[in-house]
Amino acid sequence: MASFRINFNVNLRCPSDTPRLSSTCQLLPLQSQCSPCPALSLSNSIPSNTLNPKKKAFILLVVYATQISLPNSRPSSCVAVRSHMATEEKPVSEDRMLVFVPPHPLIKHWVSVLRNEQTPCPIFRNAMAELGRLLMYEASRDWLPTVQGEIQSPMGVASVEFIDPREPVAVIPILRAGLALAEHASSILPATKTYHLGISRNEETLQPTVYLSKLPEKFPEDSRVFVVDPMLATGGTIVAALNLLKELGLQNKQIKVICAVSAPPALQKLSEQFPGLHVYTGIIDPTVNEKGFIIPGLGDAGDRSYGT
Repeated sequence: MASFRINFNVNLRCPSDTPRLSSTCQLLPLQSQCSPCPALSLSNSIPSNTLNPKKKAFILLVVYATQISLPNSRPSSCVAVRSHMATEEKPVSEDRMLVFVPPHPLIKHWVSVLRNEQTPCPIFRNAMAELGRLLMYEASRDWLPTVQGEIQSPMGVASVEFIDPREPVAVIPILRAGLALAEHASSILPATKTYHLGISRNEETLQPTVYLSKLPEKFPEDSRVFVVDPMLATGGTIVAALNLLKELGLQNKQIKVICAVSAPPALQKLSEQFPGLHVYTGIIDPTVNEKGFIIPGLGDAGDRSYGT
């Protein structure tokens, strides 16, 4: 079960019976691009004899460091990557971008379905929607406004807590592939508002162009926003979208990005330009080719979702 920091100090949480740095650890596909960082440390490892036996299956903490080589990257730039499944969490500075790769087996399953080139269009689109549902579930943890009170159950008075419907979460799918990933947002979030944003990418220059914006003139002060874009490859599209949101008054900490697959070039840009941003991704792939496609990725998410 992975919990790690890319560039950098990487924390991995793996099952207690998993060998350290084994092929089950999330970071290994990137090894061809990584060189050992001088700061190698296991000082934060949790001795197995201090663990509750019931928790040993998912709490072994391994700390090591890697340096990721990125084109034109600056040594000072870093991305923190974390997982949810832990019994202890270290405080992380709010001025760092965090990337979450939830280790849920259903997320791995739907990513695998999306990767398969034999997956037909309807199943691909359904898999994208299911993956989006799970990622938004994880991203909304400890983030939604709630109201508390008491209600009368059939057996007595009960203290309750509801999601506050007065503060709906804004969901912004980036057309068109983002529509599939955001399809089940309303089944996860009791109160939502959806705003569509159309951004196309020039296949030669890889530069983004905004062709449709249904964003409000201004977001409420305490807004919470999901930006949904299946593929974070070069980062041009997501950076353009986030810049638009910042022009409307949103702060980085008010935004969470939901994506199916991400790659280091996009994460590098986001880390440099949007400190405090949170990104939730199904998986991180190692490279982007000269045409701007993630490798191994899953192909063109829009074409595969809508059969074009």
